[in-house]
Amino acid sequence: MQLVAGRWRGGGVPFILPIRVTDAREIKRLTGSGTLRRSFDALLIDFYGTIAAGDRQAVEQTCATIVNACDLQTTPQALAINWGERFFRAIEQSNHDAFRTLYECELVSLSETLEGFGKTDDPAPFVAQLETYWRTAPTHVDAIEFLRDVDLPICCVSNADTEPLLTAIRRHDLKFDAVVSSEMVRCYKPEEAIFRRALDELNISADRVLHVGDSLHSDIAGASAMGICAAWICRNDRIHDVGDVQPWRTIQSLTELHKLL
Repeated sequence: MQLVAGRWRGGGVPFILPIRVTDAREIKRLTGSGTLRRSFDALLIDFYGTIAAGDRQAVEQTCATIVNACDLQTTPQALAINWGERFFRAIEQSNHDAFRTLYECELVSLSETLEGFGKTDDPAPFVAQLETYWRTAPTHVDAIEFLRDVDLPICCVSNADTEPLLTAIRRHDLKFDAVVSSEMVRCYKPEEAIFRRALDELNISADRVLHVGDSLHSDIAGASAMGICAAWICRNDRIHDVGDVQPWRTIQSLTELHKLL
């Protein structure tokens, strides 16, 4: 427990508050320039897995199709992990001048995965199945409730190709102050440039924004490296991840963000 001193906005009457803090940035957010402030002035939010539901199921259904069509001696769940780890390596090598779209990264990583089983099948029909999900993904119920009630500027920041992402957003009539896709910036989270673009879109500094996402690797590691507080939404059906960074906060529902904002 620590005491924080300041003055009320407008009046000049001093106060002393007992608060529980985790770091100096939290004290700064609470006191600002000698006055009480809300914790954050804006929000960055991931899309697939955070707002959109069913990403794990979509990948595993696509993998079930691959296992049957290619006669692989594995399970859809194991194939999803194998492919997923190759996919993460692919996007890490696809930034800036070496940029490849998410669709291209999926093709390359799936082709490499199939080669590991001694198969040379064309990956395009299988990635097309996954691409259909990108455009038609359902939303989590708590995401719709949270986005309806939140009163901060929001930028959606997604490792996604622009057209499928915007199609999914329009499908659910979601409203954001800005949308930043990896294709727009030619790099993927956790790269700094995609977060920097989001901050610029909202005209906000890193210490006044909260980022929320479902990937420890892409969302939490990337935001934290930028000095952005990052909340990890740990859903029961989350997709395979390769990260191990400690988030600022862990939540199970987006509606829990209200008490953090």
